[in-house]
Amino acid sequence: MTFPEFQMTAELRTAPEAVRRQEKALPGVLAALVAQLRRKPPQVVVTCARGSSAHAATFGKHLIERYLGVVVAAAAPSVTTIYHQRLALDGQFFLAISQSGTSGDLIEQTVAARDSGAVTACITNHAESELAQCCEFVLPMEAGPELSVPATKTFIASLAVLARLTALWAEHEALAGALQRLPDRLAAASELDWRNLIGALTGAASLVTIGRGPTLAIAREAALKLKETSGLHAEAFSAAEFQHGPIALVASQYPIVIFTPTDAAAAGTDQLAHDLIAKGAALFSAGSNVAPPGALETLPADQPETDAICQIQSFYGMVARLAAARGVNADEPRHLQKITRTR
Repeated sequence: MTFPEFQMTAELRTAPEAVRRQEKALPGVLAALVAQLRRKPPQVVVTCARGSSAHAATFGKHLIERYLGVVVAAAAPSVTTIYHQRLALDGQFFLAISQSGTSGDLIEQTVAARDSGAVTACITNHAESELAQCCEFVLPMEAGPELSVPATKTFIASLAVLARLTALWAEHEALAGALQRLPDRLAAASELDWRNLIGALTGAASLVTIGRGPTLAIAREAALKLKETSGLHAEAFSAAEFQHGPIALVASQYPIVIFTPTDAAAAGTDQLAHDLIAKGAALFSAGSNVAPPGALETLPADQPETDAICQIQSFYGMVARLAAARGVNADEPRHLQKITRTR
């Protein structure tokens, strides 16, 4: 089958260069931010984000808790914008993530956090946005213009910024080294062949995505992209949470896509994959040792967090073609706009 070339596809191919540009744009501001966090270490990091950026925040939660032992909690902007309750954040670290930097609820909560005494930073693709102007530290994604409604390269860029922040803050040399290799690995991940998933999902009505550790955010982002680009209902779970009830959904007509991490969570996730196959699941897995046609091609393991970023890059390459197979224009999902403003 011949697939049309979408703007989404063209943009995801530029993600490696966005990540490479960060190597020049971020060192100064990251050094200043980390110096501030070391002078007065926060007891909690509060993230504030919507949509794909909220999944990036999930990735940040894993990174910061895993490598720094600092609790990370997601803010509920309505507490500030609707219920007018200010949070006690004096001395804590408040991190907003927004591609556009224009959503009113994120801006209002960021202002409230700064007024409360929090150290405020944002990851954004628009360094002159209103959100950026509200923050002490602005961490640019360096993704360049993104015209397709579904985010791809800005999500990848957000994950890379979070990894750079963590690597510097935690003085984690292995992660820092993996980030230097990431642009070339992203380019290679773009070329991996996931077409076996297209055939399985073209006629599907619903499915589950699963991840754990560094790939939980990837599973959540994949589920969102399936909704956005194909109108396909998908729900994301951690590999552990799926076994607490949702496993009752398993059936041969109900596809499951697992994003297996390459760290200590791999063994349990891989075991779940094989257990689900034994229960008759229509299972596809990136990283697990499962037989075709369920195996999804991945790069050789390098570093767990950057390996996870490469998995979503490969997924993005598939999902636009899946939309075409389902008769949907991936660049223009119905009912959606590139910038969503909420309060």
